[in-house]
Amino acid sequence: MSVSSALPDLRESFPPHAPGTEPDKPASLLSRAPGVLLLLVVGYAGKFVEHFLNTWTKAHHVTFPNIEYVLWAIIFGILIANAVGLPKIFRPGVATYEFWLKAGIILLGARFILGDILKLSGISLLLVAIAFTFSIAFMTWLGRAFQLGPKLTTLLAVGSSVCGVSAIIATQGAIDADEEDTSTAIAAILALGALSLFTFPLIGHALHMSDQAYGIWTGLAVDNTAEATAAGALYSDTAGKYAVLAKTCRNALIGFVVLGYAIQWARKGLASTGTQAQLNNKAAFLWKKFPKFVLGFLFISLLATLGTLDPKLYPQLASLIPLGFTKPQIAALGNLSRWAFLLTFAGVGLRTNLRDLFKQGARPFIVGALGEIAIAAITLILVLGANHLYHL
Repeated sequence: MSVSSALPDLRESFPPHAPGTEPDKPASLLSRAPGVLLLLVVGYAGKFVEHFLNTWTKAHHVTFPNIEYVLWAIIFGILIANAVGLPKIFRPGVATYEFWLKAGIILLGARFILGDILKLSGISLLLVAIAFTFSIAFMTWLGRAFQLGPKLTTLLAVGSSVCGVSAIIATQGAIDADEEDTSTAIAAILALGALSLFTFPLIGHALHMSDQAYGIWTGLAVDNTAEATAAGALYSDTAGKYAVLAKTCRNALIGFVVLGYAIQWARKGLASTGTQAQLNNKAAFLWKKFPKFVLGFLFISLLATLGTLDPKLYPQLASLIPLGFTKPQIAALGNLSRWAFLLTFAGVGLRTNLRDLFKQGARPFIVGALGEIAIAAITLILVLGANHLYHL
């Protein structure tokens, strides 16, 4: 696909995580409305195409793979952003896609019981620890082998090991990476995340993986939270749910990882004065970087759990049980979560800028691709082993 150099870049006006600069003035609710409406139109177009193709192929007895609306919404968004470009009026609203992602994850907590979270989080955390250690070490070695700059190497390593774009931007300030390194790392992570939407479901089906095993693998191996959620949802609704759970375990590490790199850079005398000042209060630094939506996810799950308890079996919680969600409320929250993700997936496509991918040549993309293949392979082996032992 050819992309005009004159095409407006959405990130220049409304960066996804504020690389470089923040918009001068916060956008008003009214100014966001056109972009949010566009997210809804693009997302619903994906659902329409999925339904139309399924209906048409069945009516005409045509064999055609069931491509979920998730992928159609992302493809439509990428085509609009990179072939046509977004008029300025849509940009503030499209930039809200991360809000819808976090809202969707929080609401998804209603579909988890705390006991299941504790059980699966224990397994997931062990797998996350192993995968994280391997990812950081391997990506750092790979970046050095391909003679990438230390800051770009760090951004790729953090992005692939923790939570994609969010980790890259959080680390950018800690190591004073420039905007070119940041945009290159972001573009590589997003492009590889988009490829995972095609490859991961195929591998999962070929290996006949269970929904839980596939979802945990996706949450461990796919970097960006939105793409991990989408890759899981492409396999099944249940797989998408467990992909979010595993990915949330990874996201919770972001503060510790950024703090570690900030301390390392400060010891080398390479950190800015602002970063060094923040390191004086490490607890505040961790809280600032910690993804707060994780707490919202756990709180909603707690309320869902209370709603399932029998007061006769848990008399000590009798006064709290009425605060829990009923089954109709849980179903309603689940539907709201799906609508939030619909806007998210459209935003993923609309925010993908293919021009940034090769700003520094092909080497960053090659490093990212080789690293992601190795991480996907290692995490797949880990999950298959855990599935054999614990029957995920």
